[in-house]
Amino acid sequence: MKRHDPSNIQQNIDKMKQKDAPFKVFLIKWLLHLFALLPLRVAHAIGHLLGLLLWHFSANSRRVVLKNIALCFPSMSESSQIKLAKANLLETGKNMTELGAIWLWPADKTRQLVKQVSGAELIEQANSQQQGIIFVAPHLGCWELIGLYYPMLCLYRPPRMKQLDPIIRKARTRSGTRLAPTDARGVRAILQALRKGEATGILPDQDPGRGNGLFVPFFGVEANTMTLVSKLAIKSKAKVIFAYAERLPRGEGYHLHFIPANEEIYGDHSVAYMNQQVEQLIRQAPRQYMWSYKRFKTRPEGEKGVYD
Repeated sequence: MKRHDPSNIQQNIDKMKQKDAPFKVFLIKWLLHLFALLPLRVAHAIGHLLGLLLWHFSANSRRVVLKNIALCFPSMSESSQIKLAKANLLETGKNMTELGAIWLWPADKTRQLVKQVSGAELIEQANSQQQGIIFVAPHLGCWELIGLYYPMLCLYRPPRMKQLDPIIRKARTRSGTRLAPTDARGVRAILQALRKGEATGILPDQDPGRGNGLFVPFFGVEANTMTLVSKLAIKSKAKVIFAYAERLPRGEGYHLHFIPANEEIYGDHSVAYMNQQVEQLIRQAPRQYMWSYKRFKTRPEGEKGVYD
């Protein structure tokens, strides 16, 4: 029997992906511009239908969402977990279709979708004191909106589909936000900006990879957690504000929430405190969290993978 070289198999797979990429890029661009032509309520209605398709036909998405919810809400009944998982994929569909407005509308028009802001005085206080701001914004609601509401310097890694890079860069910088590379140079640039009284935004709930974070509880489960927020806060003494953009029903727009961090964010248990606060935000709008992300993929040494 002829034996196949694994490296050749992977090369063939990569070639197939490269051939598919131009069509995928064209389709994504076409859909983004299509959704940008629609009122938000219509885009969200289509997103609702897309979410139903995800629930019924995307077995992997459904499996990951259900697994995460079971891990994070163990006392919740199975029927309630299933109900939350289905509602979450409906919100995931809306998250996809709203990007037409969030990325492609003129910045002023997009900001008009913000119907309510809670905690805006925190930003005003920091500005009056010429204090830098670290917005800690988990994957909750429409997180892309935070950088449009308030200009900042953010770390940015180009997408795998490089043809989408110009669209994303233009979308995220059209309101004054600047982008820095996801390396030591970018981190230094952010630290300098904070010390000058500027702002940055960080997504705190991404798995930084083995060896690049600390294992601390998240909904009672050990989660590999980034230390960047803590390091920047301690070194810059910037004001740390937790933030999320709640998606309002029936496509009415968004409610921005800004919540202050307390002094624990500058202490020895800063990373654990950050996870606790992120957890509290998610509990306010659990349907709108990105439960489809494999948050617990990296496990402590010797522990079995939770998504196997």
